[in-house]
Amino acid sequence: MIRIFKNRIMSLLKHEEGQGMVEYALLVGLIAVVVIAVLVLLGPAIAAKFTTIVNSLK
Repeated sequence: MIRIFKNRIMSLLKHEEGQGMVEYALLVGLIAVVVIAVLVLLGPAIAAKFTTIVNSLK
């Protein structure tokens, strides 16, 4: 099973046509990780701002 998976990965890496798509997928994945990390770090501050705004509208 592992050998089949390895052979499939190696065959995908050898094809230059799909290489650009893999690079874009890696880039999108990296951007997603950064966005999630920023939201986790700034989430409480953003929630507090929204709470302040909602309370001032009441």
